[in-house]
Amino acid sequence: MASDRGSEKSGSGLRALDGVLLVGAGIVAVVVLFALFHFIAGVIWFAVKTAVAVAVVAWVGWLLLRRRA
Repeated sequence: MASDRGSEKSGSGLRALDGVLLVGAGIVAVVVLFALFHFIAGVIWFAVKTAVAVAVVAWVGWLLLRRRA
């Protein structure tokens, strides 16, 4: 009985499939985060472009109205 204990495998280690799943989940997480950051940066860039366009139109309008007065 005592000699059987040395041949038993411990069930607490990671198996090869667990490692593959862990790496796969990491790759999926990186791709999802990249897409999310790309979307957020796109929304911020759109807001900045819109704000600049509105500011330029307001500035040109202010210049035109100031000339008439």
